[in-house]
Amino acid sequence: MDSAEYEAKIASRFAAFDQDGSGYIDREDFSGAAAALLAEFGTTARSDKGQALYSGAEAFWQGMAGIADVDGDQRVSRQEFVTGAVKRLRDNPERFAEIARPFLHAAIAVADEDGGGVTPDAARRALRVLGVGEEAAVRVARDLDVDGDGRIQEAEILTGLAGYYVTPEP
Repeated sequence: MDSAEYEAKIASRFAAFDQDGSGYIDREDFSGAAAALLAEFGTTARSDKGQALYSGAEAFWQGMAGIADVDGDQRVSRQEFVTGAVKRLRDNPERFAEIARPFLHAAIAVADEDGGGVTPDAARRALRVLGVGEEAAVRVARDLDVDGDGRIQEAEILTGLAGYYVTPEP
């Protein structure tokens, strides 16, 4: 994949973060994603899991802003996202996944309804809430269960997240 194709693919990921369609990624996009996940899984914001998810969303936002908010206006434009993500991912694709770890860890706790790991159906539901289309959500949820045990663990999700940003498909 050449540089222009890579940047175009990264730019296509921008919309997934811009939850409210404002044209920017900001703190509200992350807190909105947390609220939507809590609602989907019937978890209250005041619960330990809810508080952990909001804290994880804030950490994810801070990590995103740290790598991409070049002008310091507390929002990430599409161009800032493309520039920041491409710069970081070229060096180490797992680095981007690491800024997502607190949010993902808390989201897994919310979606793991019985303590045995996230089921592919719960992963599909979470992905749908976060704006992924139904077909893609089904495919991704199935593919995240790398070891085929019917449960998706944090390591599998982090690997999948990094792969999402470096695979050639749109």
